[in-house]
Amino acid sequence: MGEAAPAAHRLTSAEAAARLGVKPETLYAYVSRGLLHSKRAAGGRTSSFDPDEVERLTRRGRRLGRGGASAVVFESALTAIQDGTLWYRGVDARELARSHSFEEVAAWLWTGRSEGGSPASAWRASPRAVAAAAACQEALPSGTLPLDRLRVVVAALAAADELRFELHPAAVVATGQALVAGLVEALPLAGAEADGYGPAQAEVAAARAGSVAARLWRRLCPRWPTPGTVEALDSALVLLADHELAASTLAARVAASVRADPYAVVLAGLGVLSGAQHGGASLAVEAMLAGIGDPAEAALAVGDRLRRGEVVPGFGHPLYPLGDPRAALLLERVRGLAAHPTAARGAGPGRLAVVEAVLDAVGRRRLPPPNVDYALAALAHVTGMTRGAGEAVFAVGRVAGWLAHALEEYERGTPIRLRAAYVGPPPGK
Repeated sequence: MGEAAPAAHRLTSAEAAARLGVKPETLYAYVSRGLLHSKRAAGGRTSSFDPDEVERLTRRGRRLGRGGASAVVFESALTAIQDGTLWYRGVDARELARSHSFEEVAAWLWTGRSEGGSPASAWRASPRAVAAAAACQEALPSGTLPLDRLRVVVAALAAADELRFELHPAAVVATGQALVAGLVEALPLAGAEADGYGPAQAEVAAARAGSVAARLWRRLCPRWPTPGTVEALDSALVLLADHELAASTLAARVAASVRADPYAVVLAGLGVLSGAQHGGASLAVEAMLAGIGDPAEAALAVGDRLRRGEVVPGFGHPLYPLGDPRAALLLERVRGLAAHPTAARGAGPGRLAVVEAVLDAVGRRRLPPPNVDYALAALAHVTGMTRGAGEAVFAVGRVAGWLAHALEEYERGTPIRLRAAYVGPPPGK
């Protein structure tokens, strides 16, 4: 890197935004993501930018080729990650997770309106489509992980929907509601313990019987929910609903930009989400926690990984150097679950002690703070969910974000055409 441009030749915020062809809000989003570096003027009221750095970013984001195809950098009104906070349409995602259901947050992302109403009436899939998707499950091996099942479910649901190519916003929203419901309802039931199902659990089940979270719980956990568990799962779905241009979201946007139907958009996202450095990361954390039989073994387990030169899964996030806010809220919910007396029937305090011991061991080594993958695996571990439950929760929640980005692409109407910078042998040689 060369020396910064002298102050006299630096660009103002307005000049930098004009050169990039973006709004001031987008300019500062670039700063928060590390794509640009600003310098405060004396008094701290204005910022200036290096013109050379702005020009490099301009070249990177410039439209390439013919036909108006877009490069990697483009604008979205959905999600911002700034100052260590995740925002959905300008609202703190943690605030939404505390006070709104997943269904309401999905509506917020899709339409800019928080549409309540009865989840049971709107979030339902066609019985014929669910039956087709469930039938496809029968051919899969018994140990198939939930995320692998979800990919099969989406393909089956798509084949059963003759109207899936209608891309009007209202139609896409309706498809999204049915698609999410179908994803959940086509998964096989995990079963539930009939013994000990007391009034408190019955009250919880009745209160959220129609919600996506309540239905998903029955597919991922063999135990009846204790007070607060469905709410914690609902919070996880909200916190995972979107995360700006994550790899799977970029794949979903590319698919939507060429008018792929909503099911194809979700399949594109699911394919990328399964990567071990994306939505599949919680599976590694689940395995680590399951392998620690006693909290006293946590330090040794972490130390062995460090000795082998391995990364301790579930810690650190490049966009949240001071800590993933989603993890903090979800771990708060997990601790609240384990503290409830009825939690001891399934997992509860004993498993939470393992979760806390790993956090303590990592913290004493000054490693990065936990991310949402660790918190998601902690939720699955403490509540006794099935193997791979974290991936499934991530996927179901992120469908809301993928379709929100798809709606933006359908409205934009221009294919995303990425270009490669060729570095191979000269053509014709």
